[in-house]
Amino acid sequence: MSDFGRTPDVHGDAQLRGVRLTSDTPELEPHRIVRLEDDAVVVLDQRRLPEDEVDLRCRSAAEVAEAIRTLAVRGAPAIGVAAAYGMALAAERGDDLDVAFEALASSRPTAVNLRWALETMRDEPTRARAERIHADQVDRCRAMGGHAVELFPADARVLTHCNAGGLATGGYGTALGAIRAAWEAGRVEHVWVDETRPLLQGARLTAWELEQLGIPHAVIADAAAASFMARGEVDLVVTGADRIAANGDTANKVGTYGLAVAARHHGLPLVVVAPTSTLDPRAAAGDDIPIEEREPAEVTGRFGARNPAFDVTPGALVAAIVTERGIHRAPYTETLPRGTAAVR
Repeated sequence: MSDFGRTPDVHGDAQLRGVRLTSDTPELEPHRIVRLEDDAVVVLDQRRLPEDEVDLRCRSAAEVAEAIRTLAVRGAPAIGVAAAYGMALAAERGDDLDVAFEALASSRPTAVNLRWALETMRDEPTRARAERIHADQVDRCRAMGGHAVELFPADARVLTHCNAGGLATGGYGTALGAIRAAWEAGRVEHVWVDETRPLLQGARLTAWELEQLGIPHAVIADAAAASFMARGEVDLVVTGADRIAANGDTANKVGTYGLAVAARHHGLPLVVVAPTSTLDPRAAAGDDIPIEEREPAEVTGRFGARNPAFDVTPGALVAAIVTERGIHRAPYTETLPRGTAAVR
């Protein structure tokens, strides 16, 4: 029996009638996003969404690493879960676990959850432990959502960047989980979804998840966000994170820093929602966070290009960081949890 519960299939009727979703509303099943079968780690291929829902079967740790590298599975917590399943698969296959560890660890450098999950699996690379990592991650997301609700004003018009929903976390979501919890509490009117160039994780993935949940939303061009703030059409910005330094400096999808600057100029709060597995106590500040540079061809196939996948938002621009342990505010060196997440 899986650690994950199932909910009745009532989503379609609720959306058609315009009924506000409740905590009983079915969501994207955690094991639909990523799971370990007898001979493969299976991921919902996010490169194909929203047009096609296609499973990608990875029959070795090397193939899991390639799926992470090529964004078939993405989002800091979700790639940690996928890597944990990859280690369990390698152990069951009798593969060299040191080789598997390094292949997975090197697949993407910025998301600290990846190495956290691998280190957690090192002494017990079993299927059961990987399942616990996955189940714990979903539980953390639900806890974060509950904590974050009080940060949403009534009838909030929320702006979010990239994708920090169930697809990015293995279930429920961080920033999108918080938005969902606030929507269920009657505190969200509308969500503005940054398209998130160059790979459109917002336009393709966040909009798709919001559509599934029946939450009112519209996609906007990244460059339009500041003008929406200036017109008074945004009440707060909510994002996830890929790595958070001890001082609150936050690495997230490139473009987040610009949003933070615009939000501060317009007197709007930027809230970061991320589990403690995203905290990196070894990084004193943002300068200690490695920033992944992806292929220029993702931006243009003809001209020279730079393609950083992430940027770092100074902690001074972050109104609050929400983890499963509660709401943390500056000074983050004093308020952020010092220990990273533990597995049950």
